[in-house]
Amino acid sequence: MKRNEFLRLATMASLASGTFLLGCKEDDKNKTAGKNVTYTCSMHPQVVQNKPGTCPICAMDLVLVDKSNTGATIMLGASQMALANISVMSVGKGLLNNSKRLNGRLAINPEHSIIVASRTTGRIEKLYFQETGVKIAQNQPIYKIYSEQLSALQQEYILAHEQVRNFPLDNRFAAIEKAAIQKLKLYDQSDAEIKSLSQSEKQDPYIMYRAPISGTVSEVSVSEGQYVAEGSPVLRIESYASLWVEADIYPDEATLVQKGQKVLVEVPGWEGESIPMKIDFITPVMQTGGQLIRIRGAIVNPNQQWQPGLQANIILPTSSNKDAITLPVDAVIRDENGTHVWIETTPRTFLARNITIGAENASEVEVIEGLTMEDKVVVTGAYLLYSEYVLKKGSIPMANHKH
Repeated sequence: MKRNEFLRLATMASLASGTFLLGCKEDDKNKTAGKNVTYTCSMHPQVVQNKPGTCPICAMDLVLVDKSNTGATIMLGASQMALANISVMSVGKGLLNNSKRLNGRLAINPEHSIIVASRTTGRIEKLYFQETGVKIAQNQPIYKIYSEQLSALQQEYILAHEQVRNFPLDNRFAAIEKAAIQKLKLYDQSDAEIKSLSQSEKQDPYIMYRAPISGTVSEVSVSEGQYVAEGSPVLRIESYASLWVEADIYPDEATLVQKGQKVLVEVPGWEGESIPMKIDFITPVMQTGGQLIRIRGAIVNPNQQWQPGLQANIILPTSSNKDAITLPVDAVIRDENGTHVWIETTPRTFLARNITIGAENASEVEVIEGLTMEDKVVVTGAYLLYSEYVLKKGSIPMANHKH
């Protein structure tokens, strides 16, 4: 082989070897880079995978994120802070009232309802309310009844009154008149009606009955033209100015409840209007067919904005701690790695830190371990920080910081 030919082949082999090594280095670099990137959904950051694709929730294309920036720290710009409504609170101690929420319901208070019954035997001549759900005011006419019995009593009074007028000094006639007046009053005849009867000396077998209270007609038991006996129900009037609040509890919860205990009541839709209530009654026996005990109290409903049958929650205090480190419920993040909060280490720099929580109520959480009095905790926007971290780094903040 000639010398020039040998040099040409050697040069080609060298170039080929260099190209192969360069290709291997590029492949190693790409593999290394592939370990530091992942894909997630900008709308659902909980979706994380190591290859391109679409979100199984919203079908949007997954975006590439960089995992090379490790650590449970995230920085935000001033505009991001404003848009996310991030606010920080210094840790402090205060009173934590722990409570238990019982599911209950609003019910009719029978102490504020009445059944209007016929005072006499007779025929319903006029019925002014013939359907339920209608509002009725006190002293408003309910029904007019024709009563032969009332007519006989009126005649008895007219005769007694005439005897008293003719023999004013005879005490026997005065006593008879007085007895006749009492009988008329038992039939709900007013003093004005009795006086009018004595002046006209004419019987009126029709008597008008009026509503004793204001409320809502909940039941109509008669119809016009119907004959009724004395004491027969005509209609039922319910007032919703006061309502019962009932709840069922299990026997192991009975020790938390005492008669006369003060609680709060919340009606869904009016969460900002907690109504104080005192427990008035606890059933002494369990309900038939279930291991439940019923408790009850009453609340005022002056504007009648609540109706019987609505769901209600009874907030039952169970314990209190005067020196608890507390945070708003929304400040605490809970995921599969535990419970953590965001601490502001320097302005606009936030660190995720695991905490141990204790008692909690509807608005506050007690922190047993993980915070000091010098810490500044994110109290609003914590979940937005969580999502931003997952979106930027492709991992959960405390995935590598389990206690």
